[in-house]
Amino acid sequence: MSISEAVPAGPQTQAKDQTTPENDQLFRRLMETRRVSLDLAAPLSDEDQVVQANPDASPTKWHLAHITWFFEAFVLRSFLPGYRVYDEKFEYCFNSYYDTVGERQPRDKRGLMTRPSAAEVRSYRAYVDEALERMFTDVDLSDEALALVELGINHEQQHQELLLTDILALFSDEPLKPAYREAKMGVAADAPGELTWTSFDGGIHEFGHGGDGFFYDNEGPRHEELIRPFKLANRCITNKEWIAFIEDGGYETSTLWLSDGWSRVSRKGWKGPLYWDEAEGGFMQMTLLGYRPVDPAAPVTHISFFEADAFARWAGKRLPSEFEWELAAEDLPVKGRTLGADHLRPMPADPKANGLQQMYGDVWEWTASAYLPYPGFKPAVGAVGEYNGKFMCNQFVLKGGSCATPEGHIRKTYRNFFYPFQRWQFTGLRLAADI
Repeated sequence: MSISEAVPAGPQTQAKDQTTPENDQLFRRLMETRRVSLDLAAPLSDEDQVVQANPDASPTKWHLAHITWFFEAFVLRSFLPGYRVYDEKFEYCFNSYYDTVGERQPRDKRGLMTRPSAAEVRSYRAYVDEALERMFTDVDLSDEALALVELGINHEQQHQELLLTDILALFSDEPLKPAYREAKMGVAADAPGELTWTSFDGGIHEFGHGGDGFFYDNEGPRHEELIRPFKLANRCITNKEWIAFIEDGGYETSTLWLSDGWSRVSRKGWKGPLYWDEAEGGFMQMTLLGYRPVDPAAPVTHISFFEADAFARWAGKRLPSEFEWELAAEDLPVKGRTLGADHLRPMPADPKANGLQQMYGDVWEWTASAYLPYPGFKPAVGAVGEYNGKFMCNQFVLKGGSCATPEGHIRKTYRNFFYPFQRWQFTGLRLAADI
């Protein structure tokens, strides 16, 4: 089931005769996903949930309300007969980028909405959750309705990761540098060792989602790409290796950088990854676990595409394409240290393991691929068609998920995308090279 299949066919009024195991399972997943969002917000005060850290980030309160509005606007209004909207004004407040729906609060001014309060947003969530339960109980839901619920679950999981990265951005600017969750200081006892390489043959291979289960429309259609022989590093680049890049003048050598990247470095005064500070005896880093020493063995994170590309050039290598990454992941289990591992930070690779590590979880991996449509791509009709397609310009693809990606959300064909200068997400890199 893709996002392109999730198009409402109009109000569904047929009474429900009986439930199905599939629908029961979907409802349980829906309610579990809704609960996780509240659990993630639980350590935060209401004051924490109102502030917007920067134009790329959103307040926690806004995330909780927006993903609730999504279910109200696209599911309940169409598929629950007699549903009464909680508050008509919320559509302006919590619409994100759906131009076909209507006007909305500017993204960079979401933090100005002190009303509705965080408490009222929680009431809004409870109201919509009750309506969703009533819909599953009372209505014989169409395939279109079920597809939109599945889309809503995945959409909420995306915002769960954003909630965490956005609160990290906020806390990093707080004078007290509070921790989202307290944890003991410390770094890894064992370094992951030198990079090793896995080689892959060239040829024409198929890419994109071609199986069962949910996927976003930007993951298809399945199509062929020509791949030349290449090799891929066994793990992500570490903080120790990044410090070597810094100490060798990486941020001061213009020839390592793309023109736009060097302009950004010069204009913004970048000296290292986001949230890093140089301190006596080493580097410190703001994390969800508080302000702590940089772990030399852990994957470097909070770097832009520009920085990843410059490091690869400094190392005499390059970034992989999204198709090389996907080919390398072909036979690997979709398993890694994502949100369910509860580390809330990237962790070191296993120095005793063989083969490719950290392909899933820990950090999103920048690729050299521009975020563009696959051959034959067509966005869905209507508002849900605005979900991915209209952003296919001036951005780059990332693969693999991070330590903040919810369990079960990631897959081999998943295409995350950000602008090349953005680095507030858990973004890192893995090197590739030609053979």
